[in-house]
Amino acid sequence: MHELMVIGGGPAGIAAGVYAARKQLKTLLISGDIGGQINNTLGIENYLGYQFVEGPELISKFRTQMSQFPIDQKIGDKVSQLEKVDGGFEAISEAGNRYQAKAVVLATGKRPRKLNVPGEVEFTGRGVTYCAVCDGPIFAGQRVAVVGGGNSALEATLDMIKIAEHVDLVSLTPLTGDQVLIDQLGNAKNLEIFTEHQTREIKGQDFVAGMVIKDQKSGAEKRLAVTGVFIEIGLIPNSETVKGLLELNRLGEVPVSCANETTLPGLYAAGDVTNVPEKQIIVAAGEGAKATLQAHRYLQRLTG
Repeated sequence: MHELMVIGGGPAGIAAGVYAARKQLKTLLISGDIGGQINNTLGIENYLGYQFVEGPELISKFRTQMSQFPIDQKIGDKVSQLEKVDGGFEAISEAGNRYQAKAVVLATGKRPRKLNVPGEVEFTGRGVTYCAVCDGPIFAGQRVAVVGGGNSALEATLDMIKIAEHVDLVSLTPLTGDQVLIDQLGNAKNLEIFTEHQTREIKGQDFVAGMVIKDQKSGAEKRLAVTGVFIEIGLIPNSETVKGLLELNRLGEVPVSCANETTLPGLYAAGDVTNVPEKQIIVAAGEGAKATLQAHRYLQRLTG
């Protein structure tokens, strides 16, 4: 049995693992991948220490730093279920492996809700992005599309009309975000809004070069000559691991205290899977560090 098990290999999980190793805890980090949502990020301009860094480069830096510590890593073996057992917790992976630890930091993050249209997967990281805050500046002076009608899509559009030459906002429904955000869009001269339009396809060669949308009322299709597509139709917390073990909020997030505590002693959570606001890389990393420091204190009390 390990002292601490970190579930997740994104910024929160890696920071949790590094802090655990520095506290000389016998640590296991288990994750389906390394990087999490950073794998879908073209470039990052708001992470301290870097004026600009590409997603894969930042992941490589994280991996290199983590490899300097004696952390037992199980990458590619995704946890499907976490259970409470005598003396701690047991994680069961999709491969059927079982891992135990006295305390756990859950850092499984979120995954973008997908459009599931042709071209989306092929051009992810090559014009298709799920984070306007992260990738918006890369598309300065270009024509882009934002897909969605809720607050996240409206906020992304407000960001992009300040950066892009032109923005097309495409929503399957009438806009459903807050009226104050809708009102703020009204004065934008470089914005065209297509409500009740379905995104049919994302086109391009090496990078995005356009998208096809369909008017739900008339059935007419139209091609938009965009070079970037921001898909802002929501994120899904990867909280299935603890469903039934913890009570989740209405969004499926894990509620935590300011000390990253869940309602179950010994189980901490950090990053985008939690109800902490502002889903950003730097926030997730800080939360991961906090969670491990709290878990360390918990383990000290167990042995003290």
